[in-house]
Amino acid sequence: MSDHVVLSTRTIGDMATWLEEARTNGAVALIDKEENWTSFDCVAKLRGRTKIKKVGHAGTLDPLATGLLILCFGKATKSIESFQDAEKAYDVTIKLGATTATDDRGSDEVVVTPSVDVDTDTILAALRTFVGTIQQVPPAFAAVRHGGRRQYDLARNGETFTPKPRVVTIHSITNVVVDLPYVTCTVHCSKGTYIRSIARDLGALLGCGGYAYALRRTRIGTYSVDDAVRVEQVGEAINALNVAAVV
Repeated sequence: MSDHVVLSTRTIGDMATWLEEARTNGAVALIDKEENWTSFDCVAKLRGRTKIKKVGHAGTLDPLATGLLILCFGKATKSIESFQDAEKAYDVTIKLGATTATDDRGSDEVVVTPSVDVDTDTILAALRTFVGTIQQVPPAFAAVRHGGRRQYDLARNGETFTPKPRVVTIHSITNVVVDLPYVTCTVHCSKGTYIRSIARDLGALLGCGGYAYALRRTRIGTYSVDDAVRVEQVGEAINALNVAAVV
């Protein structure tokens, strides 16, 4: 997807080389985004630390989601689209028995079923209906544009609109563990897939409500979150370079 130098757990020890490459030829960083950070928070913090003006992320992660976020620096920003087009993998914990306006923990829970009583086979059968090429309705609170504006802006302003369905592909749903009211699984999917929508739609299909309780992106194309570094680690590595230069 990119021929640029990649900052990861294996290369962060040579920050000087990566930083020089990022400033001259462009480079990529694999970041493990923390909960409650926006994707732009990561961009802004590392733009400031690296002193590189041109920085972009290759695919938004919701503030409550954690995991792999790919940042492109300098000339590598031309590769953003190739990362966005890549297949993704997520680990998700779905809470059944309730819904939320944001389809995650970002808004108040509305209890639908106080005590969820659905057998595992029924849940597995319901999950299988999402596998394949499907039409999916994005959450109301989503970065996708509707009439030229971000849906989350419309939703926050209380404006009435109907999210437009989009075609996505769910390649597989595996590693399913049922521990009611929670269901955890791994979703391997195409670009543009909203895991929050799968959680919401699973709850609707089972008749008990559901939302994404926890979400972590584990893979983008061939890149794994296991190789990603935290923003804090990048800052520490740059600080170490500055101290060495003074000494």
